[in-house]
Amino acid sequence: MLPLFIARTYFLLYIYPQQHMENIQHVHEESTTTRLRAIVSGSIGNLVEWYDWYAYSAFSIYFAPIFFPDSNPTAQLLNTAGIFAVGFLMRPIGGWLFGSLADRAGRKFSMTLSVLLMSFGSLLIALTPSYQSIGLVAPILLLLARLLQGLSVGGEYGTSATYLSEMATSDKRGFYSSFQYVTLIGGQLIALGIQLIMQKLLLSEAQMSEWGWRLPFFIGAALSLVALYLRSHMAETKAFQSSADTAKQSVKKRSGSIAELLKHPKALITVFGLTLGGTVAFYTYSTYMQKYLINSVGFSKEQSTVITFTSLLLFAVLQPLFGLLSDRIGRKPLLIGFGVFGTLFTVPMLTKLGQLDSATDSWLAFFILMAALIIVSGYTAINAVVKAELFPTNIRALGVGLPYSLTVAIFGGTCEYVALWFKHIDQEQLFFYYVTGCIFVSLLVYLFMKDTRKASSFH
Repeated sequence: MLPLFIARTYFLLYIYPQQHMENIQHVHEESTTTRLRAIVSGSIGNLVEWYDWYAYSAFSIYFAPIFFPDSNPTAQLLNTAGIFAVGFLMRPIGGWLFGSLADRAGRKFSMTLSVLLMSFGSLLIALTPSYQSIGLVAPILLLLARLLQGLSVGGEYGTSATYLSEMATSDKRGFYSSFQYVTLIGGQLIALGIQLIMQKLLLSEAQMSEWGWRLPFFIGAALSLVALYLRSHMAETKAFQSSADTAKQSVKKRSGSIAELLKHPKALITVFGLTLGGTVAFYTYSTYMQKYLINSVGFSKEQSTVITFTSLLLFAVLQPLFGLLSDRIGRKPLLIGFGVFGTLFTVPMLTKLGQLDSATDSWLAFFILMAALIIVSGYTAINAVVKAELFPTNIRALGVGLPYSLTVAIFGGTCEYVALWFKHIDQEQLFFYYVTGCIFVSLLVYLFMKDTRKASSFH
């Protein structure tokens, strides 16, 4: 299986692009209808990918005992969070693999392949037997599934960010690109929404824990087929087509290569720096928050799911508004706003959440979480377009995807694990300062970087 995948990867990266270039000679002006169709097709595929990714986090509160039979609930969650983090380690490889493919063979081709790979990971999780049935093979298969999903989602971010940015007009680039996080959050919302329906209308607690948690992964595998169809019919970007024609005339300019990427060290460092605080804050208030409300505050699984779902729904609605604002006033003011408010208020907000009474303070928990997500929107809504605007077309997908995936793997993927580890050693407050420190480092980058709306690499 692995040798076959490696052989196929070699074909896709080095042989197929030369054949594929013959089919993209024509360059056309994207009409408004073409752009809208491209946004819908690209975004739905993105939504399905992130649904598959987040279903693991949402339903881990049910399947943790299935794969890790331990009497301590925190230890069980720690084990599943560990595999969640390991999945992130594949994201840099995915960022390189699919980013290179996108810069050489096309954004469309890379995005279509990544969503297909994600479906395999979901199907494997759905079909894996319990620890009681097959012993250590069960968590090993779970790990393999997350590695496949990590590879896929690592390639998805850079390619879809590039695609949405290139399909947009110059005055609406922030708005168009914000839909990446709309669908990213939307994937999590669908996972949580399915969880709510199953919890409240369809299954008992026992049924959810025994077999109900498998259903969302079957759904994810099926939805991937829909995304695959849509992506196979979407248009390629004019920017890539023009770059491909130029690259054919220049043997010195290798699209999608590491050597070409290393010619842009300042942009690479900027991506690392601006991603650090944003990814830690985002994963704190999205994927980890559900566990925090249950494990630390004392809310029930159902209460936690409702609070998380509602806040994330409004969070998704905010993304295009922040994207439009960045098209008016620039990207830098929003990033600085996130950096300043995140540094000042992270510790007070998380501390207050931990002091709430789960019996009476559901609404207060929602408002605190919502305030945190509004702050984080200064990063999430525009980070994709900022990164895309840092790199030229021939290296854009790889330039966005690889350094972002490395940063997320090191800091975003381990966020939940670090939080649970501090909880495990009874030093949970230290995690709040860890998040604050990461945001502060990014704030320093925001203060000294150029506003990419005015200094864009797009021509």
